[in-house]
Amino acid sequence: MTITFLGTGTSQGIPVIGSKHPVCLSTDPKDKRLRVSVLVSWKNYNYVVDCGPDFRQQMLKNSIDQIDGILFTHEHADHTAGIDDIRPFFFRQGDIPIYAHKRVIESLKRRFDYIFADENRYPGAPAVKVFEVESSQNFRLGNLEIIPIKVFHNRLEVLGYRFGDFTYLTDVKRVEKEEIDKIKGSKVLVVNALREEAHHSHFNLEEALEFAEEVGAEQTYFTHISHLLGFHEEVEKKLPANVHLAYDNLKLNV
Repeated sequence: MTITFLGTGTSQGIPVIGSKHPVCLSTDPKDKRLRVSVLVSWKNYNYVVDCGPDFRQQMLKNSIDQIDGILFTHEHADHTAGIDDIRPFFFRQGDIPIYAHKRVIESLKRRFDYIFADENRYPGAPAVKVFEVESSQNFRLGNLEIIPIKVFHNRLEVLGYRFGDFTYLTDVKRVEKEEIDKIKGSKVLVVNALREEAHHSHFNLEEALEFAEEVGAEQTYFTHISHLLGFHEEVEKKLPANVHLAYDNLKLNV
């Protein structure tokens, strides 16, 4: 299984528009972060988790010409706003499967009604095949069983996903014990670490480190990173040996 980090930034990305913050002015490519998303590939399958406003750029950057579906964590714009850019995949492949909580699907239907229209469809609009996901019910993608993980983004329920030995979580502030038990045994954990200062709906660095220790994965990678966390190179040096900052276009083999 290959994991490609398509984006590792928070909702504004890095650099933030108009910001003079030193991290936003950095020339280190690892300090430039598109909105958070990941590609999970195995055998001949390609599944994307979340498609934010940078989706098109991410597909072009990584030369991705085929996807088997998109898994959504939640409905916020930095995780969903790129859905219209599935059009080239739709034109080649037909309806694109999407997997999400019912609440997220209803949000997408309101915001992108033309994609979900049954009648009088605009000829150039893409179409999707909808699969509802519940945190209590595993499901299959190809030959792999996927385990949904329920976490909380402040009070909003967000879904993470475990693909075999790989678990991907983002926009996490709280995780119940029974959900942590689903994650334990993962070889690679990805979870958000927004900044050092506490935040009302995201793990800060201290909380992310504590969570990583509790899960006990062989390797942990932090994502959904704000410029306020600091320079990639400097933060990376402070982390435990088995904990790393992810960066855009990083590839892992699990």
